[in-house]
Amino acid sequence: MINDNSGYSYPFSAAASATGYLFQFRYALLDALRRMRQEVDFKVCIETLDDVVFEQQGEAPELLQTKHQINRLADLTDASVDLWKTLRIWGEGIAAGSIRPDSRFMLITTATAAAGSAASFLRPGDSRCVSTAVGRLRSTVATSSNQKNKDAYASFRAFTPKQQAQLLESIYVVDAVPNIISLDTELRKEVFHTVDRQFLNAFLDRLEGWWIRRVIQHLVTKPVIPILTAELLDEMNNLRDQLRKDNLPIDDAIEQMKVDATGYHDRVFVHQLHLIQINNERIVRAIQDYYRAFGQRSKWVREELIGVGDLERYENRLKDAWEGRFLAMRDELGQTAAEEEQKRQAQQLFKWIETGDLPRIRPLCESGFVARGSYQILSDHLKVGWHPEFESRLRHLLQPAIKEVDQ
Repeated sequence: MINDNSGYSYPFSAAASATGYLFQFRYALLDALRRMRQEVDFKVCIETLDDVVFEQQGEAPELLQTKHQINRLADLTDASVDLWKTLRIWGEGIAAGSIRPDSRFMLITTATAAAGSAASFLRPGDSRCVSTAVGRLRSTVATSSNQKNKDAYASFRAFTPKQQAQLLESIYVVDAVPNIISLDTELRKEVFHTVDRQFLNAFLDRLEGWWIRRVIQHLVTKPVIPILTAELLDEMNNLRDQLRKDNLPIDDAIEQMKVDATGYHDRVFVHQLHLIQINNERIVRAIQDYYRAFGQRSKWVREELIGVGDLERYENRLKDAWEGRFLAMRDELGQTAAEEEQKRQAQQLFKWIETGDLPRIRPLCESGFVARGSYQILSDHLKVGWHPEFESRLRHLLQPAIKEVDQ
């Protein structure tokens, strides 16, 4: 049951469950980044043999159970439900033959192992004492009346003393790990030297976004396709190349966005295209360029990858490139050109916007929709145009906006 500040209780809230899954995914990424520093190749599987499984060629898998506590402090006592549930999963997996007995088992939990508890003696390091942990757990099975652990206790009793000890020899408790929010700090530490500090937040946001999408793909694809070290490394290299002073990252979700063109028919830049009789298919493409460029530019500004001044300077370069061609077109047409000839020449100018080598916002930022869409944004404010008389013919479309500002 979840309580908020209003005093109302939400008995069916899935917050704890959802947070647990997100913690599992984020911790898997953190652990993968740490392992990459050791220059080892591995495969990652989620929700197969365990919450998270790391495999290296020729070696037994490492199985991770992740436990995340929300809105409460928790101790990992000898009768802890989380502890015994985990022991049962691993023990029965070995007994059934679905888990290799030489696997390494890691209990990753935000809870703290109580001082002197069995879990505290299963931590890695000098204080580790498996025999003491075994003794405490056997005592718990004999004396505990915790009904939630009834099946787990029975499962543990079914093992011989030697099997109990062998199981616990393979188990390591990593307690008091940062919660789902505090994992931000740990993730930042792992990627801190990957990009310049100004790009760190954008790098991590995009890396996590890719990781979550890859995990989802991994979960729904049958047969299961593990996540490889090479995939993670390639994505990090790709992001690093984008997040530099001579480049900007293009978001896949923005680049692939589709737009309902019917909501844009009254926009000034669309009127500009109707004025020179551009066909509907090309108008839809222009609308899509506008939509994507607007979204990508806005995201860059929000993430402080570019400033408003950078956009103004870029638009000035776009206007300068357009102006040379526009003035040359008007000179070639002269004062007496017929309307059809004016439209034909204007269509050629617009074709340059669609297919030409346009100024880039950064030298290595190659996605064409940024420049094409930025020209549509300028066209929407009549700062550029295609018809030789676009300003005089369409100026009235901006009058309502001008009057509103004046008021």
